[in-house]
Amino acid sequence: MSAVTTNAAHGGGPTGSASTADLVSQAAAQISTLVRDELALAKLELAEKGKRAGVGGGLLGGSAVLGWFGLALLVTLAVVLLDLVWPLWLAVLVVMVVVFAAAAVAALLGRQKLKAATPPVPGDAVAGVQADVQTIKTAARRGRHG
Repeated sequence: MSAVTTNAAHGGGPTGSASTADLVSQAAAQISTLVRDELALAKLELAEKGKRAGVGGGLLGGSAVLGWFGLALLVTLAVVLLDLVWPLWLAVLVVMVVVFAAAAVAALLGRQKLKAATPPVPGDAVAGVQADVQTIKTAARRGRHG
């Protein structure tokens, strides 16, 4: 091969410029490398965020357990304080009734909220789509008759 032919075959023409096919090939390789690097970066970032989320979730779980123990100690304190003025059995009975009443109120409120949330269909969005469909139907009828 001559110097001009060899130069053109390796990405440069007689003037040193690459052919269109070579440029497209280089661009594809660079895009492929860029995408691969971006995916690797995203993978590292997600792994780091996953570790942070795991630690955060563990700390929240631990705080929930400690809060539960604190609530139990508060109920115990209420029994002990009432025991100072009433017999122990009456103090326990009163605190138990108060705790069950609070549980019943929470259960009723929770049930009410769950009923309000069902069915899980976005009513406003459905109504909006139905209105849009009706508008399109009306416009189509006018278009056929007009």
